[in-house]
Amino acid sequence: MESNRDEAERCIEIAAAAIKNNQTDKALRFLEKAQKLFPTDSTKALIESITQNGQPSGQSQQPRPGESAGPRHRKGGEEGRPPSAERTAETGKSYTSEQLDAVKRIKQCKDYYEILGVSRDTTDEDLKKAYRKLALKFHPDKNHCPGATEAFKAIGNAYAVLSNADKRKQYDQYGEEKAHASRHGRSHADFHRGFEADISPEDLFNMFFGGGFPSSNVHVYSNGRMRYTYHQRPERREQQGDGGLALFVQLMPILILIIVSALSQMMVSSPPYSLSHRPSVGHTHRRLTATLKVPYYVGEHFAEEYTGANLKNIDRSVEDDYISNLRNNCWKEKQQKEGLLYRARYFGDSDLYQRAQKMGTPSCSRLSEVQASLHG
Repeated sequence: MESNRDEAERCIEIAAAAIKNNQTDKALRFLEKAQKLFPTDSTKALIESITQNGQPSGQSQQPRPGESAGPRHRKGGEEGRPPSAERTAETGKSYTSEQLDAVKRIKQCKDYYEILGVSRDTTDEDLKKAYRKLALKFHPDKNHCPGATEAFKAIGNAYAVLSNADKRKQYDQYGEEKAHASRHGRSHADFHRGFEADISPEDLFNMFFGGGFPSSNVHVYSNGRMRYTYHQRPERREQQGDGGLALFVQLMPILILIIVSALSQMMVSSPPYSLSHRPSVGHTHRRLTATLKVPYYVGEHFAEEYTGANLKNIDRSVEDDYISNLRNNCWKEKQQKEGLLYRARYFGDSDLYQRAQKMGTPSCSRLSEVQASLHG
């Protein structure tokens, strides 16, 4: 049924373009096909409107008897809007009823599998296909429907969790329990379900599609993690609390949690090495591990403090971190290359396809060399 819905949406998009070009026969043909594949009231209304009037009825101007079916002159640049198009009150950007229905569907999903429209035994390749399709459809720069930004975040978070073997295993084991608990304290539209991804939805999108739709602001924190904030449409704000004291009481648990977290981070000792030159923490002396010859940097008194078994443990830890970084970078390189290839095929761009084919994956090559030396 889901595949029928996708095909129906494609037919509706073709019909919308046909209406824009005053091709009512073509539009009617594809709308009828969409209605057979996945019946909806909005599609039925469009078919009836075109059949009776020769064109769909607009929101602000109904067709009058004797009026031609050609394009009309509308105020505010409304000429050529897709059928059933509406506009957001805040930005004035248009969206279709199908986009609104799709956002509502995402909001009503109970788990990550339902968000992506896949089964629990789905493969990684099917996950990628589902994500690519939905991410392009719900990106806030393409979908201006209210709630599209939250739906886009939910889709990215769902893929980031389910594509990670460890996180997926934890989610399959505890996801439903956490989701049930979260619904007692949060709204049904909360997409996080108690599981957070290690990568932002926009960062994930850029990895897949090579940096399309660059519309976010990036904030980099001291630990190297990135946080993205989106150009969201202003939403209606809830009323404020009755007083400052009540607000303080409500925020007190959060403040305590922040203070405890900060103190715990201060008490954790920093590692005695870095994989890069870091004068700010005193890691300026370059060394190489014994097995893989991985370069790392240590403090001035490292040689005095670490000898024998302790030094071997440090070497092993450095190499483990190095291999872990290679795996992460290799995954990113593959995702970016696959994303560019997908975009090239999707838009029929031969130049982009050639560029994607030539794109290298140096981290993957280095990872293969390291694994060969360890097991060779």
